[in-house]
Amino acid sequence: MGNTYDLNDRPAPDELLTTIADYVATYEVESILAEDTARYTLLDSIACAVMAFSSPEFTKLLGPVVPGTVVPHGARVIGTPYQLDPVKAAFDNGMLIRAYDYNDTWLAAEWGHPSDNYGAILAVADYLSRVRVANGKAPLTMRTVLDAAVKAYEIQGVLALTNAFNRVGLDHVILVKVASTAVATWLLGGDRDQIVDALSNAWIDGHPLRTYRHAPNTGSRKSWAAGDATSRGVRLALLTLQGEMGYPSALSATRWGFQDVLFKGQPVTLERPFGSYVMENILFKVSFPAEFHAQTAVEAALRLHPQVHNRLEQIERIELTTQEAAIRIISKVGPLHNYADRDHCLQYMVAVPLIFGRLTADDYTDAVAADPRIDALRARMVVTEDPQWSRDYLDPAKRSIANAVQVFFKDGSATERIAVEYPIGHRARRSEGIPKLQRKFAQALAGHYSARRADQIADVCLDARRLEQTPVHEFMDLLAW
Repeated sequence: MGNTYDLNDRPAPDELLTTIADYVATYEVESILAEDTARYTLLDSIACAVMAFSSPEFTKLLGPVVPGTVVPHGARVIGTPYQLDPVKAAFDNGMLIRAYDYNDTWLAAEWGHPSDNYGAILAVADYLSRVRVANGKAPLTMRTVLDAAVKAYEIQGVLALTNAFNRVGLDHVILVKVASTAVATWLLGGDRDQIVDALSNAWIDGHPLRTYRHAPNTGSRKSWAAGDATSRGVRLALLTLQGEMGYPSALSATRWGFQDVLFKGQPVTLERPFGSYVMENILFKVSFPAEFHAQTAVEAALRLHPQVHNRLEQIERIELTTQEAAIRIISKVGPLHNYADRDHCLQYMVAVPLIFGRLTADDYTDAVAADPRIDALRARMVVTEDPQWSRDYLDPAKRSIANAVQVFFKDGSATERIAVEYPIGHRARRSEGIPKLQRKFAQALAGHYSARRADQIADVCLDARRLEQTPVHEFMDLLAW
């Protein structure tokens, strides 16, 4: 006969919780490359946020939960007049940054967008800076924001190296929640034990399924899921600072812990120690607003456009060669029902540049998608995996995201096969990417702010020393509308 009771000895906290907490509480960012890259991730995030104002699909979600609510010393929302509680401000900023799927990316066993964490970082730092000034204390500076970003990127990215949450149907924003919880608790003044407690609540929290990212249910939640996760991190941090308890074996508890309930009994592991690796190797989307597994495919298609745009009716088939991750995430056939469906379809993202010689955010709209030539080309595409590219995708020395495109015509002729291993935003092509990122930033500012305000923002952001010394609340006021 089995036991009729549970042993109620409270264990020491799970090692993963303490490892993350020790890193957040004690790590000093010393890498010059990480510091420089962190500044570019901030510029890129601001650009992505203000670009989102071109669509009412995103702006309709902005503002206080209860209309008209005023929050003393509240946190600003980028590009708006709103000053909200830090939980809702984190949601709004995180949603804006993520909305167009144009922010920086990390690809491994799990994938995601570490800049999602800026939702929590900016909201909490802004709120704290305003409270400190109101109490006669020195404000937080943007150097603290950039240091927090390095840590959040590292937590999310290192956890993603070996732990495939997508394999069990969980969305990658679980890692946004975990990273945002850790850095928000640290920013709020939590000690090592409080960070452990907050993290334990992040792991036992309810976690989104990937339903809204895949056929046949792809939808707009994928544009605000990260905002939801980063704001939840702020909420859990605030609860912990109010004295809420933690759960030491949140991951490892037999039967009831995260690993047994949601991870098929497998441990959540760390491939490498925490440092600044992820920030140093982050991937920027600087050329196309396209899901990152398709970036090199879009580049290849653009290079083929001159050879095919006048011969579309003569195309017999289009061969797309890619990595396993792209096949699993964005390869789809059949009707595409909305914007979110299209910007997560490999075949759509290849068809548009082959036809038009471009891929912009507007190309996912109903108006462009109505062009019958797009679906006609999609129907002629054959997608295959290159096993070596799938291995290179996971190789820490390469981290390539390769794609190839070749077009075959009915008369037996064919284009050259264009293969691109690394997108322009990859560290291997960083010298090409930074000028494009700066243009993306400038164009985004010009599209939302007055010329004078855009210049003021650029003057601060492009001067590394000045940016680091700027009080957070003054910086966020500059970004307000």
